[in-house]
Amino acid sequence: MAEAKSEKSPFIGKQQAPVTLNPSWESKLPPHDSNGKGSSSVLAKLGLPAPNDKFLVVFFIFLLHGVGTLMPWNMFITAKSYFEDFKLGTNNTLAPERSYRTHFMQDMGFASQIPNLVFNWLNIFVNLGGDLTTRIVYSIIFEIVILLVTIVLAMLDTSQYPGMFFWATMVSIVLLNVCNGIYQNTIYGIVASLPIKYTGAVVLGSNISGCFTTVMSFMCGEIFLSKRTSAIYYFVTAILVLLLCFDTYFALPLNKFFRHYETISRSSERKSDSKVQLNVPYWQIFKKASPQLFNIFLTFFVTLSVFPAVQSNVQRSDPDFVIGKDHFTLVTCFATFNVFAMLGSLTTSWVKWPGPRFLWVPVVLRLAFIPLFVMCNYVPPDSKRTLTVFIDNDWVFWGIGIVMAYSSGYLSSLGMMYAPQTVHTKYQTTAGMYGAAMLITGIFCGVLFSYLGPYVV
Repeated sequence: MAEAKSEKSPFIGKQQAPVTLNPSWESKLPPHDSNGKGSSSVLAKLGLPAPNDKFLVVFFIFLLHGVGTLMPWNMFITAKSYFEDFKLGTNNTLAPERSYRTHFMQDMGFASQIPNLVFNWLNIFVNLGGDLTTRIVYSIIFEIVILLVTIVLAMLDTSQYPGMFFWATMVSIVLLNVCNGIYQNTIYGIVASLPIKYTGAVVLGSNISGCFTTVMSFMCGEIFLSKRTSAIYYFVTAILVLLLCFDTYFALPLNKFFRHYETISRSSERKSDSKVQLNVPYWQIFKKASPQLFNIFLTFFVTLSVFPAVQSNVQRSDPDFVIGKDHFTLVTCFATFNVFAMLGSLTTSWVKWPGPRFLWVPVVLRLAFIPLFVMCNYVPPDSKRTLTVFIDNDWVFWGIGIVMAYSSGYLSSLGMMYAPQTVHTKYQTTAGMYGAAMLITGIFCGVLFSYLGPYVV
């Protein structure tokens, strides 16, 4: 009885500890399964009922962080016209330098994913700057600072120095994604210890991020006549979203549902031995989770092999097509991908098929999208296509884009959900971080593969 009272004491009466604004998940893993049922033995000892996520506050906080993790990437790739036509366009540059437009989308993807890749993997094995609060808070702050630099570059007239603008943009992208790699990986690590739908919330948020940036790009382009002014307000919205992420992160420890899982984590730590650091078997975790890690990798590899580098450069074949020339790429590429990837991710809230064993089948079948997009009217900037256009129907191209986007959102969500469930509950956070790292690895390899596009056609 004495032991039972001592375990209740942190939650009862005068001995209640004050709420801290520093979530303490670091290197701790809750001993519960993906749906929270595995925590019943701990709850029985504590004598507490499992709290509910009232009004889905925690769910929406993680959804918002999902938006924030891909906000910088989506902001830059959706601003294709701003970079290629306004800042680096042949009519807007006075210096007779080489064209920076032909491989700009690939260059931007490469600059984005190199630091993201390195820091996602380092974040699994190395303590990059203390606890999770330190990682997330400083990552968001530095992202905001770099976006402010991007806004300053938009204000400046760089027509005489396109090379300087190009390299300044690339350096900004590299630094931005150093921070974002740490931020994204840490968020996936945190959410892996919560019930499975919260991982889905982060993935859903990342897909909503693309929809949001597409809408903002369209609105800013329609409201402001000047592309310079449009770009300034466009990048300001990214700063506002990151400020919301910053603020809501500190609301997590104030939530009973969140503190419940934190308490489980502490309880598990005391039971094992709080003085002995947990030796995480990284290789064993990787082997156990490898089928789902492969699914995550290949899904994003195929997606980034064609989007946005190839898909955004598919030209309209029919001059009378229902979507005008000015909005063709924005609608059939960016809006289509982001909306249907979001819907695919959202579908996993109700349908989870196929299961972990056969998920690889549709994942491998998606490889067909790579040649299909090349067969469309794909013409890289400042290049002339010599390969025959096999698919010259804009409706067919649009349909292929819809299926590719929907399957990307759906299958990537399933992979990210299944990965932490393949290992012991103590190692779910590490498996979640592996999933995020393989996500970035797939993106990086897909971006590298997309460099072949202009040479193929």
